Amino acid sequence: MSTLDNRVALITGAGSGIGRAMALAFAKAGARVVVCDIDRERAEQTAGEIGQTAIAVPADIADETSVTALAEAAIDAYGRIDVLCNNAGIMDSMALPADITPAQWERVLRINLTGTFLVTHAVLPHMLGQGGGSIVNTASEAGIRGGAAGAAYTASKHGVVGLTRSVAWAYAKDGIRCNAILPGPTMTNIATGASFDPTGAARLGPVLALGERLAQPEQMADAALFLASDAASFVNGAIVPVDGGWSAA
Repeated sequence: MSTLDNRVALITGAGSGIGRAMALAFAKAGARVVVCDIDRERAEQTAGEIGQTAIAVPADIADETSVTALAEAAIDAYGRIDVLCNNAGIMDSMALPADITPAQWERVLRINLTGTFLVTHAVLPHMLGQGGGSIVNTASEAGIRGGAAGAAYTASKHGVVGLTRSVAWAYAKDGIRCNAILPGPTMTNIATGASFDPTGAARLGPVLALGERLAQPEQMADAALFLASDAASFVNGAIVPVDGGWSAA
C-alpha cells in the first residue's frame, strides 16, 4: 500500500545517507524525485542512480534565496510537489550548554531547524494550491531526549518535533499531513569529519550506549515512505521513533 505512483517528492539531504535511501525508495514506489543536496556532485549521483524520473537540484537549505529557487525548480520540472522530506541536517560537537560557542549554536540551529522551516515555508503554498500533500521531517532520538547529543543538536531536533506538530495541526483541514521520524543510530556520514567535545562525549556516553545497534539508512527510508503514502492517510502529527527500541528504555 506504500506507493507514490505519479507523485512528486522533494527530498533534502538526498545526496547520501538517509536522504539517498529515501530518494531511491520513493522512486521505486513510483514517485518522481527532486534530489536536493548542498553537494551538487552527490545530488547528481543519486539522481543518476534513479534515472529519468529524478532531477538533481543543489541547494543550501539555510539560505532563503536558495530554498526559493529549489521550490521553483521542482515546480518548473514537475508542476507540483506532493511529498516533502525535510531530511538535511548536521551533527553538533556533543558540547554541553556551557561549552558550545554561540557560532556553533547558530550554525546547527540554522541548518537543522531554520532550514527545515524555510523549505516547508516554500513548499506549503504549492501544497495548499493543489489541495494537499505530505511532509515527513527527519528529527532524531535527540528530539525527545536531553542526553542523546550536544546542546545545539538536541535543541534543534526538539524544535523540529514542535514544528512538525504545529504544521500538522495548522493544515489538517487542508489535506496536508506532517509527521516526523526519529532515527536512532544509523549508518550515515553525518558525523564524518566532526570534532567531538571530550567532556560532552564522556557525559553523554551512557545514554548513547543504549542505542548501540546501528540501523541501515533503508530502514529509515521505509518508515518515511509509509508516512508519505496513503497507507498513512489518517496519520498526522505523529512523532515516530525508528530506533530499534532505544526510546522504550
